[in-house]
Amino acid sequence: MKADNYVTPKKLRPYDLKSAHQLTEQPVWVRVGYQLTYYPYDQRRHKVEFEHPSGTLPPLEKLAIQDVVTDTSSDAPGVRQVMAAFILDGKPYAVPIGAQKENEYKFFSDDAFFNEDPHDLYKHWPAEVWNKIQSHEVQTGMSELQTSFAIGAGAPEAYSSGQYGSRTLHYSNGGKPMTVSFENDKAVDIKTGS
Repeated sequence: MKADNYVTPKKLRPYDLKSAHQLTEQPVWVRVGYQLTYYPYDQRRHKVEFEHPSGTLPPLEKLAIQDVVTDTSSDAPGVRQVMAAFILDGKPYAVPIGAQKENEYKFFSDDAFFNEDPHDLYKHWPAEVWNKIQSHEVQTGMSELQTSFAIGAGAPEAYSSGQYGSRTLHYSNGGKPMTVSFENDKAVDIKTGS
């Protein structure tokens, strides 16, 4: 088995607002690049400006969560969004990490973030691979996981029936679309464009 299969990232498993504050105790790294929309956040009023999305968080963006709050979006008035507040480029923002309906909470923060430094979790990867990841570049031979660390989450082709590691994925790559084909969990064909 590959060394990656032995990596077990730490999960916080929040179940209410108080337990979700564990996210403020250490940095987190974005696990699902270009999938999490973040919004301006008014720290004084504890209000998220849902009507003004700021963008999507890139893969492995390191965040220091400062607070976990709830707020209601006009798109879902009966549900309170659970939001993680952070500072990026000197400005306050918030990103959804779950939802509260009545007294029930549902969180996806353990799927959205690494709670440990991915560089430590995957220290067995060669420096060349980490350099490509840090530059948000893909090269042939990279695995699906390494590719997602570099250019974010990918979506399988509609007509592709391949298994993980042997399929073709489309990546939004923060507005610079790419298509990568994998065989035996190695990138074999990389195309830029839609």
